[in-house]
Amino acid sequence: MKRILIVEDDELIAELERDYLEANGYEATIAIRSLDSPVSRIPIIAMSANAFAEDVQEAKDAGMNAHSAKPIEIEHLLATLRDLIGQ
Repeated sequence: MKRILIVEDDELIAELERDYLEANGYEATIAIRSLDSPVSRIPIIAMSANAFAEDVQEAKDAGMNAHSAKPIEIEHLLATLRDLIGQ
C-alpha cells in the first residue's frame, strides 16, 4: 500500500497547525524529511491557492513532491497522484 500526505492551506489546517502542530506545512515537511525513518520518503503534495512560481518553488524547496493549485483541477490532481504512486 502506498501512502501520500496532502498538505492543504485552509482554516482548519491553519488552526490545527497553530494549536497542535506548532508548524506550517513547509515546516512539517522539513521535519518529516529529516526523520531517520521510511516515513521521511512519503510523497507530500502541497494544495494551496498560492500558485505563483515562487510558491511552487517554496513547496519544492521544503521537500514537497508536488504542488496543486486551488481550486483543484481533478484531472491534474489525479495525474499527480498517479505519478507519485508509479501508475
